[in-house]
Amino acid sequence: MTMSKEELIHDIEEARIRLNTSIERDDKDVIYLRSVELDKLIEQYIAAGY
Repeated sequence: MTMSKEELIHDIEEARIRLNTSIERDDKDVIYLRSVELDKLIEQYIAAGY
């Protein structure tokens, strides 16, 4: 199932916030996982052609 543009934007913003928070207080493994999560969402957004 494809997410709507609004859902993807919301999820991207939430992932960005989690990543930024992780950079301030978590170790590199958590930061890496959050970064990968954000990258996958951005990839979905681009692939959907939004």
